[in-house]
Amino acid sequence: MGFDAVLLLSFGGPERPEDVMPFLENVTRGRGVPRERLEEVAQHYLHFGGVSPINALNRDIITALEAEFATRGIDLPVYFGNRNWHPMAEDTVRAMRADGIGTALVFPTSAWGGYSGCRQYDEDILRTRETVTDAPGLVKLRQYFDHPLLIESFADAIRGALQEIPAQRRDRTRLVFTAHSIPVSADASAGPPAEGGKLYSRQVAETARLCAAATGFAEYDVVWQSRSGPPQVPWLEPDIVDHLDELSATGVDAVVVCPVGFVSDHLEVVWDLDNEARRKADELGMAFVRAATPGTDPRFARLIAELVEEHLTDVAPRRLGAVPGYGCTVNGAPCAVGCCEPPRRTR
Repeated sequence: MGFDAVLLLSFGGPERPEDVMPFLENVTRGRGVPRERLEEVAQHYLHFGGVSPINALNRDIITALEAEFATRGIDLPVYFGNRNWHPMAEDTVRAMRADGIGTALVFPTSAWGGYSGCRQYDEDILRTRETVTDAPGLVKLRQYFDHPLLIESFADAIRGALQEIPAQRRDRTRLVFTAHSIPVSADASAGPPAEGGKLYSRQVAETARLCAAATGFAEYDVVWQSRSGPPQVPWLEPDIVDHLDELSATGVDAVVVCPVGFVSDHLEVVWDLDNEARRKADELGMAFVRAATPGTDPRFARLIAELVEEHLTDVAPRRLGAVPGYGCTVNGAPCAVGCCEPPRRTR
């Protein structure tokens, strides 16, 4: 199969204050989220001037990827589309059709399996192709949670963060990995049914294990952040803020927090970690340093280029982990029958 372009497909975010509520309404459409909850979340965005960093960060990734393609002799234009805010995926795919694109590879800005991390991107592709007449074929690239370049980038970020811990505390610093929490029921259905579920949490745990091993940490924790939804619905725990309380109670007074579940420093990283978690650490007298995400690391563009080359040449996929990975799908089909079934919405 020949390919004519690459589409970077992401979540989207507002870029001015008046975009914030319409964006949040797009994100939560059909979920019965109360207006007061949207207004509460809107304040997180307005704290940063009503601008989410995610679109700008994705444009930076595209610029780096275009340069990497030029170095490798890959002659494919790179397009940018979002699920929830402009540039919307449907508009981008219309532009691709107008440009004569026949088939494109799709890079999702999520490394993971699970509904939110993988299948929802399949739904984006399917919806877009149903909306746009004569849309290009869209082949989604595989999950990359254990790609060597991702692990190297996170490992260097952890090392750099550790150097910011006061020297007298470094030997007793606790390494804590965080990823976006999801409902327990969604994790239970993550992956092909024959695999037994929990693909998302298993992949996160595997990435954390690989990063800890690469940086020489024999002990570390995997916790969660950014949960939402009604309190009666169980989500993956513990939450990072609660975990800091628990660590402090055992005498830990220095932490490096690695947001291993995130590609870039978008709003949930800068709000939930750089604000809420840091504030809790300050209250506890705990040294707190947050490791960088890989999106701005030149190796991230190299990673995307390698995923693309897996489809252009006979280059073998590079993986470090033992947990299964899936995600390469055609025109919005799921990885397998029953794979990562959409969660039931709870009002």
